[in-house]
Amino acid sequence: MAKVIMGAHGLANKPERPILTGWWQAAIAEGLRENTAMERAAFEFKMIFWADLLYKKLQHNDELFSFDNLYNSEPYVEAVPGALKSYKEGFLDKVRAGALDVVGETLDVLKVKFDMNAVADLVLGKFLKDLAFYYDDRQQIRNRSSQPETACQVLRDELISAIKEEQDKEIMLIAHSMGSIIAYDALRDLGQSDPEITVSHFVTIGSPLGLPHVKGKIIKERYYDPKVRTPSVVTESWINYADKDDKVAFDVHLRDDYGENSHGVRVVDDLVANDYESPAGKINPHKSYGYLRTPELAEHIGEFLAS
Repeated sequence: MAKVIMGAHGLANKPERPILTGWWQAAIAEGLRENTAMERAAFEFKMIFWADLLYKKLQHNDELFSFDNLYNSEPYVEAVPGALKSYKEGFLDKVRAGALDVVGETLDVLKVKFDMNAVADLVLGKFLKDLAFYYDDRQQIRNRSSQPETACQVLRDELISAIKEEQDKEIMLIAHSMGSIIAYDALRDLGQSDPEITVSHFVTIGSPLGLPHVKGKIIKERYYDPKVRTPSVVTESWINYADKDDKVAFDVHLRDDYGENSHGVRVVDDLVANDYESPAGKINPHKSYGYLRTPELAEHIGEFLAS
């Protein structure tokens, strides 16, 4: 069966579709070249692009207008030689994981008992505006038919349509940042409306799915009790890659939060070292390009393409 890698970006503004698509492809190819035996691997890639649904004007890369707020200061650039290294998980990582599990469970209980959703929404509105926007039922954007709908529904439908179009192929879906929440919700919707649809491999990178507020929203919308779980359309694996310095992926361990689905698939966490550094020397452990070329994800993609 033919294979396709699908990518879902986050909600921050992005450059035009062809540019972003090319950069994701280049980062994946760099990871395969530097970390596997697949030096010139050919693969089909499809970008789930919704920046043009969310922003009137997209980012540009014209250095003569670098003072412009729309100037993209973090384009894809190849890694510095020797920067791509596997992450070695240590004792402190395990201690941190246990502490986050305790904190997360405590916050979940407090939210239910004391109705902390309103407070959380205010915090999200200040610090995680993308997340607040997605969960706000009052927010509407235009779909591809120019009809206004809630933002969350338009974005989910965009991904669902793309997955349905590729059902004659084996799919690996890689979702970054807020895109991982949209992807999770879309896959859960598919499991209820079209259970025959399948996605072999679900990959999340820099994901905020471990945030108690996010889990609370999922539970409230879908009436899960007591735990959320892997979407039923995922048949082979769900791997969550996170850099411990990535503030968006605050809880880098999802396994204790999400149960297994009917196929026995349960999320597996894998800490990685995101090497991304902008041309100006800015380190960003949340950047998608850095995640896409990590040795761990490159090996996973290589195995998928070779199987």
